[in-house]
Amino acid sequence: MTQKELLYLEDAIGHENNIIMICENNIDIISNPEIASFMKDEIKKHVSMKEKLLSFLEDKKDE
Repeated sequence: MTQKELLYLEDAIGHENNIIMICENNIDIISNPEIASFMKDEIKKHVSMKEKLLSFLEDKKDE
């Protein structure tokens, strides 16, 4: 894996962290239950994507 690819993955993981943090920080102030539910689903999706990216990096490290 090239340095450029590693930097791209690092950025992608950072973006996932930011989205998760924004959703978590704002979910309690949302009064609309449908939007709150949507945000909870988004958190799950982005946590899953972050875990996939981290797993990919771990797999590459072992190669």
